[in-house]
Amino acid sequence: MKRNLNDLLYFVTVARESSFTRAAAKLGVTQPALSQAISALEERMQIRLLTRTTRSVSPTSAGERLLLAIGDRIDEIEAELDMLTELRDKPAGTVRITCGPDVLHTILLPKLAPLLREYPDINIEFDANHGFRDIVADRFDAGVRLGDTIDKDMIAIPIGPKLRMAAVASPDYFLRYPVPKTPYELTQQPCINQRLISSGGLYAWDFERDEGSFNVRVNGQLIFNTSSHVIDAALAGLGIAFLPEEEFGTLIEEGRLVRVLEPWCRPFPGYYLYYPSRKQQSPAFSLVVDALRL
Repeated sequence: MKRNLNDLLYFVTVARESSFTRAAAKLGVTQPALSQAISALEERMQIRLLTRTTRSVSPTSAGERLLLAIGDRIDEIEAELDMLTELRDKPAGTVRITCGPDVLHTILLPKLAPLLREYPDINIEFDANHGFRDIVADRFDAGVRLGDTIDKDMIAIPIGPKLRMAAVASPDYFLRYPVPKTPYELTQQPCINQRLISSGGLYAWDFERDEGSFNVRVNGQLIFNTSSHVIDAALAGLGIAFLPEEEFGTLIEEGRLVRVLEPWCRPFPGYYLYYPSRKQQSPAFSLVVDALRL
């Protein structure tokens, strides 16, 4: 039989207050509505739970048994609901985000550091990896990816500027090899490949001009799955590297790496925070979103 939990709450309150009037005031309902609810509960259970007199209300033996069985449980439920309300009103709890190591270093930590100092009860767990995680199945609150790789059914907000790729090599490399004038010439020179963890394949270098976008599959002696090692190999003069320009930091400005094919490297959507729904966001998650938003 389907139970009405409100009726059980009403019964516990009346039994403890020994008065329909006081119980109705405490519950915020009218006395007739409260009396009707208790009568309906007794009718469904087919047993009298309260003895009513003109001066007082007291539980019957069956009512005493029911009060003993559910009274503490009702208190526990109300206490837990109060705690949940407090979490809603006070920013606290853990927010789980999956992202790449580079964006964690360049965008997420710098933007979230002031928030964490202001709200010491907010915790953030980062899952830093190069692969794509299913944020729903893996119970993440949000993920961070490049804007053009996010599923259409996700809510996505930009958290960083547009990006550009950069093809670079060391000055020593260009003492031994000619400077490529077009991306197609890359196939004739040693390049540093990067294996995609998400698919397992090698990254095809993307370029774009007025006539459209295209990609070039390069060759070389080295393959890495981390950008930091790609940069180290480029600095060692072992080939041409191709990464988002921000990952090279000041190496290009300092002349330690020489940039080529810049006209073919057009801006593309940068990093976005994405999550499945705007419903029932915790205060902590809402603050994280606001801190990261452009």
